[in-house]
Amino acid sequence: MSLTETVLDPDNMLTALVGIVTFATILTLASPLFGRGTLEKRMRLVTRHRDDLRRQSREALAKKGRSNLRHTDEGFFKGVVDALKLRRLLEDPKVIENLASAGFRGPRPVTTFYFFRFSMPFIAAGFVSFYLFFIQDFGLPTLTKFCAGLGSLTIGFYLPNLYITNAATKRRDAIVAAWPDALDLLLICVESGMSIEVAMQKVGQEIGPTSIALAEELILLVAELSFLPERRMAYEGLAKRVNHPGIKSVATAMIQAERYGTPLGNALRVMAKENRELRLSAAEKKAAALPAQLTVPMILFFLPVLFTVILGPAIIKVQELLGKQ
Repeated sequence: MSLTETVLDPDNMLTALVGIVTFATILTLASPLFGRGTLEKRMRLVTRHRDDLRRQSREALAKKGRSNLRHTDEGFFKGVVDALKLRRLLEDPKVIENLASAGFRGPRPVTTFYFFRFSMPFIAAGFVSFYLFFIQDFGLPTLTKFCAGLGSLTIGFYLPNLYITNAATKRRDAIVAAWPDALDLLLICVESGMSIEVAMQKVGQEIGPTSIALAEELILLVAELSFLPERRMAYEGLAKRVNHPGIKSVATAMIQAERYGTPLGNALRVMAKENRELRLSAAEKKAAALPAQLTVPMILFFLPVLFTVILGPAIIKVQELLGKQ
């Protein structure tokens, strides 16, 4: 068997796929070990965004309120998106908001998103068609192969959106898990006499090892509080990026505390209690749904093994008795 036949053999491809999935699983389990480097990288990105806000604020003051900040984004993706006018062709008014919820900021992620949203349908259709027509057709008729290729076009078009949605969901879960603890630390800092900006800066540094995403959001909130025209916009931006009821209520409470001059410590104490109750109710909901979710795995994996262990020796003895007769 030649090298090409060995590589294109379906069994070998399945084995390679299993190896890739196993490697990805090990990498996912080991990813917390590299969290420190990721935290430092995110903090550098937030610092860069803070510098952009500072530059924007200075230009706004110099031009009497008119901002003209230019973001540079050069590269292959940028050239393709501009040449094909993909921003106009695939215009999505919520793309910047969705990317920010997933942790991607700046012009480069937007360009990358539009590039892959345009190219992924062709990549998926090409891969599926090449596999079905030249590697393994599974005995399918030609019309079915063409239909599979057309279906992969649709799947490829929505793959970038699915990736962004999944990344945003994981990021929101990581933020929400550490949010009550961050509120407790913020309450302690505020009641000790710190301003809200210094307190959030301190809490962001302390909460970083637990939740990198939450530390990033807090540092970004501090930057926006310093350079945005209204502080209300910074709190609303946090609530919009995370999109969680508990964080929205805290943002609303902070806006009202600054507007009406109410003590911020009392509002934070109440919000911390409510967010802990929300986290506890979510945990109870998951625990209540666990028995129903374990039913199918019990039937498929545990019961056959249990029956084999219990009935196996009896079956062997019966076969021995029948063999002696």
